[in-house]
Amino acid sequence: MASTPQINTLGALKESDYKVLPVREEIRNNLINKIKAEEEVFPGIIGFENTVIPQLENALLSGQDIILLGERGQAKSRLIRGLVNLLDPHIPIVTGCEINDNPYKPICYGCREKAVELGEDLPVDWITPSDRYSEKLATPDISIADLIGEIDPIKIAEGRYLGDELAIHFGLVPRTNRGIFCINELPDLAERIQVGLFNLMEERDVQIKGYRVQLPLDVYVVSTANPEDYTNRGRIVTPLKDRYGAQIHTHYPQTLEQEIFIMDQERSKFPDEETLIIPQFMKEVLAEVTYQARLSREVNQRSGVSVRASIANYETMLSNAVRRTIRQGQEISCPRVSDLPYIMASLSGKIELETFEEGSEGRLMEDLIKRAVIEIFNKYFSDTNLNEIVESFDIGSTALTGSEEPSKNYPDLLNSINGLSRAVAVLTDDSRPEIMASSIEFVLEGLHLSRRLNCERTPVGNIYRR
Repeated sequence: MASTPQINTLGALKESDYKVLPVREEIRNNLINKIKAEEEVFPGIIGFENTVIPQLENALLSGQDIILLGERGQAKSRLIRGLVNLLDPHIPIVTGCEINDNPYKPICYGCREKAVELGEDLPVDWITPSDRYSEKLATPDISIADLIGEIDPIKIAEGRYLGDELAIHFGLVPRTNRGIFCINELPDLAERIQVGLFNLMEERDVQIKGYRVQLPLDVYVVSTANPEDYTNRGRIVTPLKDRYGAQIHTHYPQTLEQEIFIMDQERSKFPDEETLIIPQFMKEVLAEVTYQARLSREVNQRSGVSVRASIANYETMLSNAVRRTIRQGQEISCPRVSDLPYIMASLSGKIELETFEEGSEGRLMEDLIKRAVIEIFNKYFSDTNLNEIVESFDIGSTALTGSEEPSKNYPDLLNSINGLSRAVAVLTDDSRPEIMASSIEFVLEGLHLSRRLNCERTPVGNIYRR
């Protein structure tokens, strides 16, 4: 819908034939236009194209209030914030109104009085989509006053009566009138607060305290919740659950490619990364670490393993590669398998164990990394004969690798270990030492985890031998 922000009075608005739409109809129309134009409705959302997004679009086309159910790190908040893109660029409100009153039909007492007094000269302002979105994290200390409103003692002290509607201080929901209101982690709301939302969800109005103040609000309500909390009886009152028109389950990325795309999209980026080279197999190993954690019986799957684990691990691995480059005066930063132990610092805060025993967390993370490396190693080398490498170690070859081992030392291994250069060629055709070092470490560690080479972990690095 075209906006006309230059219009500043009710009379001029009427002359322009501008039509004010309910927020549900406005969102529906803009969604239809985006679909027709083949635009991306939720940019930056990966892996939901054939699952979550079609359900979400159905709910929006139906004008239904929505609750998104999913474990942590499943892009629920990002999806909700993406709804702002379906609002018009500008809409008119009565100037100075706290609840974004429609100039054609104001609902608050102050704006109704001004409309009667000023008529066609009623001043009009224009607000943007960001002004029409509110988000509240549900916590036990939230009160009805926070969401709906209460009598403002300062206005009473200024001389207003308790029964005067102008003495009300509006809460977050009325201030989001004609917009989108989101509650994150809905089941954490106290039951009495949940009951206070009944009218908003069904009758589309709010009542404040014990006064006869009813505001027919136009609010689109969207919430998020963890499925375990939402379906657990007692965490959310049944009548409120019944008022949501659509319950949509989100999920984690279903392929490594999706996980890697999100990792690349979301990681912290810096201007001096021109010399950072990231082999595809190292990205796959990190994504596989998260995937293995989501399969592990030792990890609490009700809590989930967030995509943020992959992103944080990715950032940590790259940082260690950059740190090595700075210390050794190299020109190129390239992560290696020997950088993976450092991700324990970022991974430990992202998983919850089913049972806690001393040292179990570190052991589990080491196990996840090993499983990830061997899984990706088998993907690349399941059809490749690596016997020549193993035989080279049988006759006395050894190899020293490690996070602090200079990259310039690795190319010599290609000449001293038979078959290693052909294995590296499966991974890359880049002959720079830093990329060679990464590839060589991956091959050797994969052979070790396949029980074809022995590896001694020492303070100076990893020594591979037979």
